[in-house]
Amino acid sequence: MQTQSLTVSVSPPGGAAADAEAAAAEEPEAEADAVDEEEEPEAPERVEHVPTQRKRAGEGSAGAGPSADLFRQYLREIGRIPLLTAVEEVELARRVEAGLFAEEKLASGAVLDLQLTLDLDKLVVMGRMAKRRLIESNLRLVVSVAKRYVGRGLTMLDLVQEGNLGLIRAVEKFDYARGYKFSTYATWWIRQAMSRALADQARTIRVPVHVVELINRVVRVQRRMLQERGYEPTAEEVAVHLELTPERVLEVLRLAQEPVSLHAPVGEEDDVALGDLIEDGDAASPVESAAFFLLREHLEAVLSTLGERERKVVQLRYGLADGRPRTLEEIGRIFGVTRERIRQIESKTLNKLRDHAFADQLRGYLD
Repeated sequence: MQTQSLTVSVSPPGGAAADAEAAAAEEPEAEADAVDEEEEPEAPERVEHVPTQRKRAGEGSAGAGPSADLFRQYLREIGRIPLLTAVEEVELARRVEAGLFAEEKLASGAVLDLQLTLDLDKLVVMGRMAKRRLIESNLRLVVSVAKRYVGRGLTMLDLVQEGNLGLIRAVEKFDYARGYKFSTYATWWIRQAMSRALADQARTIRVPVHVVELINRVVRVQRRMLQERGYEPTAEEVAVHLELTPERVLEVLRLAQEPVSLHAPVGEEDDVALGDLIEDGDAASPVESAAFFLLREHLEAVLSTLGERERKVVQLRYGLADGRPRTLEEIGRIFGVTRERIRQIESKTLNKLRDHAFADQLRGYLD
C-alpha cells in the first residue's frame, strides 16, 4: 500500500512543545472507547453519530514559539475539514476497498486486456482519493485520543504523528460491511499505534512491548487497590490479583523505574549534580588511604634492614610489590633453588622481623 505521502500530508509539523500540548487539550474526547490488545477488535457497539468538534481547535491555548504556532495552525486546518456522515463513510470505504483490490490485481502480474487495465487504474486513483478524504476527516479523532497519552514520555506532536499512522492502518483494514462506525474501529488502531510508540521510544532503556503491557497492568492494579483500600498494596496482594508471583511483581516494578542521570541538577539553585552527592563505594576513605600510606612506609623501613635476597623473598611471597603472592615453588624457580630452601629463608626472615624494633608498630595495623 502506498501510504508514505499520506503520512507526510496529514502529520503535524515536527518539534516538541508543551504549549502545543496545552492547545490540544481543548479537543473533544472521542466517542468510542477501545482496548490496547494485540488482535484486531471484534465488532464494537453501534454509534449513531460522528463525534463533533464542540470547540474550535487551538482556542484557549497559551504560550508562543514556532512549534506551538505551527501546531495551532495544524489544529485550525483540521478543524475546517468537514466531518463525514455515515453514508459518506460507507461510500468512501467501498472505494478504498475497491482501490486496494485493483492495486493487488495490477501487481499480481496477470495478463490483462487494455480496457480492464484502464478500469483498474481508475479504481486505484479513486481509492486513493477516498482513502485520503477518510483519513483527513478523522484527524481530529487522533488529537482527541492523543490527549490521553500526554505525559507518558512522548510529546503531543509525536503522539499525533504515531496516531496518524494508526489511522492510516485503520482505513486500510476497515470493513464497512459490518455496519459499524469507523471512528469506533479506528480508535483501537490509533491507541495501539500510540501505545507501541510509547513502548519503543518513551524509555531511555527500551523494554519489550509485552513487558510494558505487564508494567501497565501492575500499575493500574496498584492504583485501583490504593483508591479502594486507602493504602499502598504489597507485592503479594498485587500478585494474587494478577495471578503472578510476588517475585515477578517486584521485578516488573523494578523495570518500571526510569534511570536518572548522574548529571541531573539538584538543589534549589541547580548548581550541584546528583553524581557529586553519591559516594564511590570502590574508593578508599581518606583515613584508610592515610593508614595504608603509613603502613607502606613502615614496611619499607623494616625491609630495608634485610639482605637483598631476604627482602626479595618476602616481597614475592606476600605480593608486596605487585599485589600477587607467589608460591614457594615459583620463588624457587626465580632464584634457582628448591622450594624447601625458600621456605627456610622465609622462616628465618620472619623470625628476624618479629624481633625488629618496628614490629610493635606493624602489629598495630592488624587491630
